[in-house]
Amino acid sequence: MALPDVIIVLAAASVTALAALWWLGSPAGRPAAAPPGIDDMSLLFEEGQLVHGSDNALTRFALAPGYHQWEDIRDALLSRFPEFPRTPRHGANGKLTLRAEDGDSPSELRITWRDALCWLHLPQTRATEEITEETFQKLAALRRASETSPNPVWQTDAGGRIIWHNRAYGALKRKAQPDPDCGGAALFSTPSPDHPNRVCLRRSDGEKPDWYALTTTTEDNVQVYHATCINAVVAAEEAQRNFVQTLAKTFAHLSIGLAIFDRNGQLALFNPALVDLTDLPAPFLSARPTMVSFFDQLRESRRMPEPKNYKNWRHEIAEVIAAATDGRYQETWSLENGQTYSIRGRPHPDGATAFLIEDITAEVTLTRNFRAELEQSQSLLDTLEDGFAVFSPSGVLTFCNAAYRDRWKQDPDKSFAEITVNDTIRVWQEMSAANPLWPDVVEFVMGRGDRAGWNMPIYPHQGAPLSCEVSAIASGATLIRFRPIPVGAGRSEPSNAPSAGDRRQPSN
Repeated sequence: MALPDVIIVLAAASVTALAALWWLGSPAGRPAAAPPGIDDMSLLFEEGQLVHGSDNALTRFALAPGYHQWEDIRDALLSRFPEFPRTPRHGANGKLTLRAEDGDSPSELRITWRDALCWLHLPQTRATEEITEETFQKLAALRRASETSPNPVWQTDAGGRIIWHNRAYGALKRKAQPDPDCGGAALFSTPSPDHPNRVCLRRSDGEKPDWYALTTTTEDNVQVYHATCINAVVAAEEAQRNFVQTLAKTFAHLSIGLAIFDRNGQLALFNPALVDLTDLPAPFLSARPTMVSFFDQLRESRRMPEPKNYKNWRHEIAEVIAAATDGRYQETWSLENGQTYSIRGRPHPDGATAFLIEDITAEVTLTRNFRAELEQSQSLLDTLEDGFAVFSPSGVLTFCNAAYRDRWKQDPDKSFAEITVNDTIRVWQEMSAANPLWPDVVEFVMGRGDRAGWNMPIYPHQGAPLSCEVSAIASGATLIRFRPIPVGAGRSEPSNAPSAGDRRQPSN
């Protein structure tokens, strides 16, 4: 090092020492009773390069002259002194005093400069000087824990002024948008009545706000705040609300009444069709009644069958709820006004239960009318003397009238198994004279040949001769009619010629 540089360094060190001695002797400096060997923290920079520092400062910040720059000490102190300058001051004589935001010791930073030299001075207080090494280690551990915590932590006095905060809070403050309506939560917005422990942080970059769960503790007239980020929880709640709204819009167009009860047995969701079908007022349903109250109100509005024994009503309702919880409840209610409802109970996740109420009056009426028409047609055909038998395209006997049952002793309604065309041919052969055209009847019923109608005479062992008429009807079915042959028409035995089909006679 050149002699002029050595002189400059020695002069700088002398100035630092003189400045420290001057400050120690001032009223604001260290008390005279301070233990020896403990001094204030001072650092000297020349054009941004650390050239000298007190032992306390070099040890505290792990710095070494000649190896560290102004940026190193700025990174260490920026969380406590947000206004710490980016570059060292230089030029004419000047000084700058910064106050720590967290109120911790050292609570003050003094910056003094002259030409290319810049001094940093962190004055120590008596409380800081008199701590033991063990206490210092504990305080250092607490500082590390608070500074490395990802959650913002801060303290305010009785007047709401921040007296301490950790590094996470400082980082949030730098990116937060000032909120003029903020309350005791400092830079956070005032909690809403619906969520008294939830606060919002509006960001200055215009992005979506961050949400935090706020915990407040009071000790020694100091408010201690802990904030935990709950963005994931808020997003999940918003997604759930959107999903429920989507379901509600979908259910609103259903004609089936839907009532979903939560695990506590209270009505959680219903659609407009439920109001129309049950005549229950919407305010009553919006008040989230219980299952028992819901069914009790249905009974009052005569939208369910009146129980025979009202004393056992609550017990029956409990059985209904238990069956619905297991997915076993399904009933048809016939109401006094002629309507018919289908009621189904289904279990849902998380202990919920859903009831589906469907108006099946039209379906039941149509079924009843159709059944009445069938019974009327059956009665009409049973009055005829001719025997009728209808076979499906698969060859199964599906219908016959009373005359057929009396003559051939067959009834598909009383048979355990299906009666096929082969079964009927076998009975006809046993109860009448031989006829080579029976196989042709089977082929006609099964749709294997020509579907043009034809007839043939048959001669039962008992009774008058019959004319067997085979005709195709709708849906591929086949009608076989047994009509008595008029007296005097004569008896002609069926021919045994090889071509039996030639003996067929066109049906009239």
